[in-house]
Amino acid sequence: MSRRSLILISALALICAGPDRARAQSTEVEGPSSATGDALAQQLLRPGDIVRLKIWREPDLSGDFQVDETGVVVFPLIGPRTVTDVPPDSLRSQLVDAYATYLRHPSIDVVLLRRVNVLGAVAKAGLYPVDPTMTVADVLALAGGPTSIGDPNKVRLIRDGETITASLGQRTIVGELPVRSGDQFFVPERSWISRNSNIVAAAITGTISLIIAVWVK
Repeated sequence: MSRRSLILISALALICAGPDRARAQSTEVEGPSSATGDALAQQLLRPGDIVRLKIWREPDLSGDFQVDETGVVVFPLIGPRTVTDVPPDSLRSQLVDAYATYLRHPSIDVVLLRRVNVLGAVAKAGLYPVDPTMTVADVLALAGGPTSIGDPNKVRLIRDGETITASLGQRTIVGELPVRSGDQFFVPERSWISRNSNIVAAAITGTISLIIAVWVK
């Protein structure tokens, strides 16, 4: 193979690599959310979170009730309750028992909503309440969805600057993740090649044609 051919092949390799290869790669810390105590702490409500009550045939008692700065939620009929030190399952049981004192055979649905930041390449970055039945796609929709350069299939769950889970798919259920209040769902930008696929394809086609032409000569 001639020296000219080798130079052209090297140029083709550089085109395929794109500018992203020249950028420094940040280190992602992807690790488990440590021990049992940590897991329990992640489940507990925090100030700003929301308790959603749905009581059958009782619209006046149903609604979204926010945890105040002292960890207390004021519920209709049963009054204030401290919720920040109560595990979710225990809290549900306590609320059902409390309302059973006033209602006959109450049918109560209790959903705990966490406040998370949706950041990165989204239309409306900000703080949003999410429930465990939502998918990652639902969470992104709260923020107006990904932008034209966002990659919704590589969402990262970040806590205190560290990546807890990387490359979340849009169908991932929030309840299956170690999400707690204050976490971030970060949407990265798509790679340079992905965003400029037409340019790359044209460059590759032209370079291959040039190589073939040189090789034939």
